[in-house]
Amino acid sequence: MQKPAPSMLRNKGRARCRGILGPPRLACRSLASKEILMAELAAPSAPRFEHRTDRGPVRGVTTASPRLSWSVASAPEGYVQTAYEVEIARGGATSRWVVESSEQILVAWPDAPLASRDVAVVRVRVRGTGWSPWSEPGIVEMGLLAPEDWSARFISPVGIGGLRQAAPEVRGTVQIDARVVNARLYATAHGIYTARINGVAVDDTVFAPGWTAYESRLRTRVYDVTELVLSGENTLDVTLGNGWWRGRFGFLGERALYGDRLAALAQLEVTTADGAVHVLGTDETWRARSTGILSDDIYDGQTTDLRFSPDTPFDRPVETVEADLGILIGEDGPPMRVTEVVPAVSVSTSPSGRTIVDFGQNLVGWVRLFARGGRAGDEVVIRHAEVLERGELAIEPLRSARATDTYFLSGARAENLAPSFTFHGFRYMDVTGLAELRVEDVEAVVIGSDLERIGWFSSSHGMLDQFHQNVVWGMRGNFVDVPTDCPQRDERLGWTGDIQIFAPTANFLYDSAGFLTSWLGDLAAEQDERGRVPHVIPDILRTELTSSPAAAWGDAAVIVPWTLWERTGDRGILERQLPSMKAWVDCLRIEASDDLVWRGGSQYGDWLDPTAPEDDPSRAKADPDVIATAHFARSAQIVAWAADVVGDSSLAVEYATLAASVRAAFVREFVTASGLVFSDAQTVYALSLHWGLIEDPALRARAAARLADLVRSSGFRIATGFVGTPIVCDALTDNGYADIAHRLLLQTQVPSWLYPVTMGATTIWERWDSMLPDGTVNGSGMTSFNHYALGSVIDWLHRRVAGLAASSAGYRTIAVRPVPPKGLTRAAASHRTPYGIASVAWSREGGEWMLEVEVPVGVTAEVQLPWGGSASVGHGLHEWRVVEPTAERTAPKTIRDIVDDETRWLRLVEVSSLMGVIDSDARIARLLEPMYDHPAAELGEAVWTRIWPSATAKAAIAKISD
Repeated sequence: MQKPAPSMLRNKGRARCRGILGPPRLACRSLASKEILMAELAAPSAPRFEHRTDRGPVRGVTTASPRLSWSVASAPEGYVQTAYEVEIARGGATSRWVVESSEQILVAWPDAPLASRDVAVVRVRVRGTGWSPWSEPGIVEMGLLAPEDWSARFISPVGIGGLRQAAPEVRGTVQIDARVVNARLYATAHGIYTARINGVAVDDTVFAPGWTAYESRLRTRVYDVTELVLSGENTLDVTLGNGWWRGRFGFLGERALYGDRLAALAQLEVTTADGAVHVLGTDETWRARSTGILSDDIYDGQTTDLRFSPDTPFDRPVETVEADLGILIGEDGPPMRVTEVVPAVSVSTSPSGRTIVDFGQNLVGWVRLFARGGRAGDEVVIRHAEVLERGELAIEPLRSARATDTYFLSGARAENLAPSFTFHGFRYMDVTGLAELRVEDVEAVVIGSDLERIGWFSSSHGMLDQFHQNVVWGMRGNFVDVPTDCPQRDERLGWTGDIQIFAPTANFLYDSAGFLTSWLGDLAAEQDERGRVPHVIPDILRTELTSSPAAAWGDAAVIVPWTLWERTGDRGILERQLPSMKAWVDCLRIEASDDLVWRGGSQYGDWLDPTAPEDDPSRAKADPDVIATAHFARSAQIVAWAADVVGDSSLAVEYATLAASVRAAFVREFVTASGLVFSDAQTVYALSLHWGLIEDPALRARAAARLADLVRSSGFRIATGFVGTPIVCDALTDNGYADIAHRLLLQTQVPSWLYPVTMGATTIWERWDSMLPDGTVNGSGMTSFNHYALGSVIDWLHRRVAGLAASSAGYRTIAVRPVPPKGLTRAAASHRTPYGIASVAWSREGGEWMLEVEVPVGVTAEVQLPWGGSASVGHGLHEWRVVEPTAERTAPKTIRDIVDDETRWLRLVEVSSLMGVIDSDARIARLLEPMYDHPAAELGEAVWTRIWPSATAKAAIAKISD
């Protein structure tokens, strides 16, 4: 999973440093070697189809005219693509098309649309002044596009496999008497399934077909099983699990939300050397049996009887089940797989005598355990938890989820224990029923959507790097076919608010485009005729309360597609989602009053603001009407922008006018003449500033100053919930308060981003204080140790601390604008853009500040240095060196100056504590807030006058002001 540090990443383009503006001390030099200067135009990468990231042939595509993308690894200086040529071989014929265009991302399919089962081999080459070599071929293979392509029908066992019964398995057989040249399996299920041909798994995926809005969209998968089908009789076995379809699911304790019967749909098509096509499809001739999987639930775990014999006969009938084959769809993103195996780091005994295993990392998956010496029928029980409390598994955060796997041993001398139809969120496990367990006998199997890592960050700050790594693991554990809110308790739902704020971060860290495209398809399918967006997608809650419009949550319908456009350049996603986007904003027009202020309703507000009561996370300091109206303005503006991108000018004007009117209503209703925003919370200022709701420059300046004062008065602790957390640092940085943002970022006291790191966290917590400083679990009844939402700030970390950002859709141009924190000596970020790797790395040493930028072919970088100077550069590797200005140390004029000087501030806190006046920096900050504009000499009157003699107070002030 680890990739090279960004500073080690190179391409072969010539570095150029032109158009530099700034003082004479600014220097730029090319890192290009003579060899690089002579770089030839490289062959493009093998073409990519839509957003698929498959390794090898791309199968199961159901877009008849798949768009193509490629990148170019190296090119001569000054290269610009002027044309591309596409070669397509299909059906025994090869055709070529030359297109005069500089585009290389998601370009149109030039050939006739593909039909079901079609295979095409595609190559591309590009032209600058001359043609490049041809790319390696990309292979695309179509799935079944129409219901009539299916001769198979859904089948379900009769008399077995019911609710709370053992998992069923169905079998079909086919006789093949000629040499097999090609074999494909097309499959899906009501429930989740595994498939085997002649006893061998058809692939390495898990939990197929995943979770979608099953009533409207059911995914199918295509398997190349040519190597598994033999001459003679062949068996196809499909084992069915409850999964999301029929298991206990949702915190209301319901079961069988989509149906009370499991069913399989499978169609095996085998082509032999004589040209014949043999088809084995699920129908009434198949037979069924019960398996040794006695029970399986996502929440509760799996019970497995290992005494089950594989020779047990298939002696039960099946029957066909009515189902709409018109809702079958292909895959937009990657399937779920085992992505890593983590060995145990310790085995210990808890205070109560239980055997505890620590894997050193909070993760999602299951335990694989090697058991030896057990007797037939011995029961082994494995429980899972994210944290320990007083040395025991902390199971309270699981709520009603049992998260327990049980095995009845077969009596073999040694056997492997692992489930197949459940997963857990855990770092720790305990086990009973084993006489002996060695650390080498147990490992954690990590599962999730098999996303490709494309973004990295590193710095000189170890805790900050750990925080970033925690976000990565949080995303891995919660991108399990849909973007979930937590992987361990009786929930694991696709909350729209969580992914709305996290989508920019997700798209930097991993190639999430296909994954989120699929989820947005579910969102559009679940959106009702009034434009309302359920709070979870897919919608299993289905209540009036959780379908009513909620700001920030329903806005996912608009913000997530726009984020995908910004990060991938996929105009098609806007074309597809624009009706859904528009419908949401039209819904808000009705929700808002005639004055365009959205008041009331079922709002989550600034969810989990640290000041909110434990039992009511929506009661944040930020007023919910401010948040709602801000989102109304933002979403209306995005619809206008999206309409402009897709070429609907009248719609763009309509919604731009609406957005402007809502912004005016926001200021009229919530902003005072002095720049105060109603409810005076960090989040309301962050929204107002970062989304441009306050357009008057003087008002903006006053609002920004107030936001900075709020952060100061919190003792540089975070005071935002889900809504404000992703943007508060942007609002500060973009309005001249970067140092305040940096101190907020590097704070370690609770609440802060780094506090969980000090407590040993390896993922992002749901609450700022999911674990209290004394090591006990927050007793709110709703806390998770694996939520990604509060980690969404790392998008700002990538863009402004490291300094790597897209400045036009799909990274066609990038903005390099690092704002280096004083607390770091280096930072770096790299991202595999649609055009190739872009990276930024800066460091400071000996008074010199160095910036290294890598720009992929086809991209232009606009570089802005922190102390003045800018440049526009093309592809290649570039470096700048600048003498970092030394700030003159002057005596503080105001109390605010003392607070803003971190050295003096820490001295103030230290002196206060030592003299026994105030031992809390947060309390001192609150006490000083009304006096920020007072002269520094009045500090004693603000803090100590009533406690210390005047002379002592003056001496302390002198020490601090030194």
